[in-house]
Amino acid sequence: MERKKVKIFLDSNVILSGLFSDKGAPRIILDLLSLGLPLLSGVTGEFNIVEIERNLNKKMPEALPIYRQYLPLLHLEITPLPASREIAELKGLVGEKDLPVLASAIRAKADLLVTGDRKDFAKVRRMRNDPPRVVTPAEFLDLILPEILLILEER
Repeated sequence: MERKKVKIFLDSNVILSGLFSDKGAPRIILDLLSLGLPLLSGVTGEFNIVEIERNLNKKMPEALPIYRQYLPLLHLEITPLPASREIAELKGLVGEKDLPVLASAIRAKADLLVTGDRKDFAKVRRMRNDPPRVVTPAEFLDLILPEILLILEER
């Protein structure tokens, strides 16, 4: 049976946490994406990439080469920076710093926005359109691991 591919948008904090820890849900998510499973499609925003690189330059410049080497292994689609109009339409739903993240996830048509800052996205559920469902890394794994196991059992 053909299953729908789940498109997940990774917030910067998930990518950074996954890169710098060999344990935990963020790392498992990155590992799953690096496998190229047909069930998953990963995406992040150009805004997130800039944010990650800015933080690495400031706090851990020695990690930049490792990050740049590892990033392509995740097979992430990179959504361009959202237009100011797209961001303006979302004002009041999230804090100013998270507006480009939410706009990028919507633009990417993500099914899920995976973030360690779920509380910052609490108002997203009130949107009229069909926003991405906001989940923590652990919640994402709770959703997707049973699906992965089903696929493996069918083989």
